[in-house]
Amino acid sequence: MAISLSKGQTISLAKTGSSGLSKVFMGLGWDPVKKKSGGFLGKLLGGGGGDNIDLDASVILLDANKSAVDTVSFNQLKSKDGAIRHGGDNLTGEGEGDDEVIYAELTKLPTNVSHLVFTVNSFRGQTFNEVENAFCRLVDEANNEELCRYTLTDQGTHTGVIMASMTKTADGWTMTAHGKPCTGRTVKDLVQDAVSVI
Repeated sequence: MAISLSKGQTISLAKTGSSGLSKVFMGLGWDPVKKKSGGFLGKLLGGGGGDNIDLDASVILLDANKSAVDTVSFNQLKSKDGAIRHGGDNLTGEGEGDDEVIYAELTKLPTNVSHLVFTVNSFRGQTFNEVENAFCRLVDEANNEELCRYTLTDQGTHTGVIMASMTKTADGWTMTAHGKPCTGRTVKDLVQDAVSVI
C-alpha cells in the first residue's frame, strides 16, 4: 500500500518493499477548479464553466553541490544522458489519474546526479487558485506499484510549486514532499527554488 506523505516528510524508498529500485515514474495530476455558472452575465464576465488549466510537470537534476545539471520538461523531453524522459504535455488537466508523467531509470543516471526535484508550473500564468486536486505519486515501474503519494492542499496566487524531490543516499533513494509555492512560468524559473528545498 502506498504511503501518503505530508508536507516536509521524507521516507526511505529502500524501506517501501522495493529492493533495488531501478525504473520509476512520477505521475503528476491536477484538475481545474469547477466554477459556478453565473448565467449569461456571469459567462460574459468569465464566470461560466471550468477552464482548462495548462500546468507543466518538470524535473530538475542537481548534483551534490546543488548545481543544476539538466532539466526535463515539455521543452526538452529527454535528459542529455537519456535516463529521464517526459511522457508529453497535457494542455487541460481534464480526466482522471496522471496528467503528465516523468520516467526515470535511476541506474542509468550519471554518478554526479544526486537529486531529482519534481516541479509543476503554469506556462500561461494561471495561478494555483484555479487548481484543485493536485498530486504527485511515485510508482515502481517494475511492478506498477505506487510507492508514495503527496497531495497538495494549498492554493494561492503562485504560478509554480516544488512538489517533491528524490535524493540518492548511501542506503538508496529517499523521497521528500515539499509543496513549496514559487513564481515562474518555466522550469528554468524554478531552479533557485528547487535548490533551496534540498
